[in-house]
Amino acid sequence: MDEQDRSNLRDLHAGFALMGLLMKGDLLDMQHLPSQAYELADMMQEARDQHRAGIVSVKRRTKKEKADE
Repeated sequence: MDEQDRSNLRDLHAGFALMGLLMKGDLLDMQHLPSQAYELADMMQEARDQHRAGIVSVKRRTKKEKADE
């Protein structure tokens, strides 16, 4: 996985984490929610790397990538 894929996956994890934090309903400290979401995303990436599991990235494959299979 290249650096762009890692960055995209981190953003995706942060988005999911942010949704969870928002659904939790603790909105008193909203200015810290984005940084908390990225902290959780970083933890998810670390766990993913340790277990070598999960998706590589979420993106459409190009025709060339499909043809190379």
